[in-house]
Amino acid sequence: MPSLRIGQTEIAYELRRTATAAERRITVTPGYVEVLALTTDDDAAIEGFLDRKRQWLFETIRELEEQTATQHVVPRFMTGSKIPFRGRMSSLTVRRHDGAGVQVTHKAGFLVDLPSWVEAETADAIVALHVKLWLKRQVRQDVNAIAAAYQKRHGLKPRAIRVADMKSGWGSCGAEGAIHINWHLAFAPRRVLEYVVVHELAHLKHRSHGEAFWAFLASILPDYQRAKAWLDRHQASLDSGFLDAPARRTAPARCKLEVSHSSLTEPLPA
Repeated sequence: MPSLRIGQTEIAYELRRTATAAERRITVTPGYVEVLALTTDDDAAIEGFLDRKRQWLFETIRELEEQTATQHVVPRFMTGSKIPFRGRMSSLTVRRHDGAGVQVTHKAGFLVDLPSWVEAETADAIVALHVKLWLKRQVRQDVNAIAAAYQKRHGLKPRAIRVADMKSGWGSCGAEGAIHINWHLAFAPRRVLEYVVVHELAHLKHRSHGEAFWAFLASILPDYQRAKAWLDRHQASLDSGFLDAPARRTAPARCKLEVSHSSLTEPLPA
């Protein structure tokens, strides 16, 4: 593993090259440094980049070490925490990077990259805010994709689709054909989200919940009853309150508080 010497400190790092990144980047987690380089970079280009970043790298590593040793604020949104997403608990990894903004991605779990300007005292709230924004964007994309698929197959075209924080209910279909979906369904399995979207689309043909409505819904979504049953059992747990204004708490340095919605661990039956 290559390393960089800063004064008397030897910093080992993992070098990873990529053809998809637009710029070089350094990410730092406790005990680990990753340098992302372009496939076109030669050794001189990487060394020059590291030389320009050496002060930032040294200070960031020292800051993380100090936080680990003397942690007074126990974050809820830290590496190792769990966040509900699509009916399962996803792991969270929080890293530092030398970019300008907060970046959230999800693959095997949530990965949040925090820039240098984020202070330790505010990191918890900032991670929570950006995860919440990411979840809202994701459920909006999912809802639009589901609606587009059913419009193509069955000609169900709403006047508008809005994803919002609904005070009650999981979805609605207005008299003029506008559909609203509760973004908290980001915490439910995707098949449950699909059920709610299709349920509201079905109201474009049948306004009431009469026999004709349920027969039509079954004709376009035959297994809707399993998704409906899951939602009936777990709807009380689909709440975003844990993402709002994380409270500052004090505890010993090694204490770690994990976000947990245990009732969401039951997957939708295959």
